[in-house]
Amino acid sequence: MPASLASTSTSRRQFLTLLGISAAAVSCGTATATGGGSGSGSQVKTLKYQGSVGVVTLPELAADLGYLEDVELEWIGNTTSGPQDIQTAATGQTHFGSAFNGAVIKLAARKAPIKAVISSYGSDRYSYAGYFVLEDSPIRSARDLIGKKVGMNTLGAHYQALLDTYLARNGLSKADAARVEPLVVPPVNTEQALRAQQIEVGVLTGILRDKAVASGGIRPLFTDVELLGPFSAGTYIMTERFIEQNPDTVRTFVTGVAKAIEWSRGTPREEVVARMTEIVRKRGRNEDTTALQYWRSFGIAETGGRIPDKEFQLWLDWLGERGEITKGRFKPSDLYTNEFNGYGKG
Repeated sequence: MPASLASTSTSRRQFLTLLGISAAAVSCGTATATGGGSGSGSQVKTLKYQGSVGVVTLPELAADLGYLEDVELEWIGNTTSGPQDIQTAATGQTHFGSAFNGAVIKLAARKAPIKAVISSYGSDRYSYAGYFVLEDSPIRSARDLIGKKVGMNTLGAHYQALLDTYLARNGLSKADAARVEPLVVPPVNTEQALRAQQIEVGVLTGILRDKAVASGGIRPLFTDVELLGPFSAGTYIMTERFIEQNPDTVRTFVTGVAKAIEWSRGTPREEVVARMTEIVRKRGRNEDTTALQYWRSFGIAETGGRIPDKEFQLWLDWLGERGEITKGRFKPSDLYTNEFNGYGKG
């Protein structure tokens, strides 16, 4: 999700480096991403952000639709992953970033003063992650995964969390689940690795999933939307300091993104794809727009991208069970706010 249309690859080392970010680094960095006082005239009106190659993010769509009003976006480059994107926001290099909610929790656990403000991506019947095996694979159940390799874009994040949840819900003990081997495989190589039997299961999403399925010879063992139902998986975060100093800007940004979510839901798919294709062409970064033709949904479950407790509680429980955070340290409401989402209000 959430990033936002599809997760990008990062190494385990990069992810762990992110999670080791110090509170001091966050404190030092936020000075470059804040404005003056709380009066609307002194608030930051140009938000720095990272994009993705060949992708139109929700804020970019909102800006093109005019939903951000007097708030402008300033692209500073492309992100390499969700964890990297929220790190840049936490350290003040950008004003907002998007990542899997489990990564947001981990960053908050390292005393980064951040808040999620609106959902950024998720899974539904159109946009989902599938855990695929070869058509003739003997793997038919969670227990069949014991001793098998599962390829995914990064460890300790969204897809490993879903794998662990699938194993637990299907009765595997912690000892048996530990014998299932998640491996980092770049998304562009996952289908090839699966067909070459270098891995027994591969996580596929978006255009890579659709192309692999169209080629035949594979089937899903399970999908995240089958496992959890439609859900929002990631959020946009900002620093608490920026929110406090720029409440009107934050309200305009969040409400504008909420409007873009609903515009994408209520507009014929062909029109959404055409609009996003034109956005990519207008920005002049020499990008391939092929992937946009496969776009079907942002996958966000809630109206206007509002964040319910359950979207964080699931991953709080998972991280607590893994011992990566102290159980009970956070309530979901400690991690997000819907205060600035004006969609549907009045």
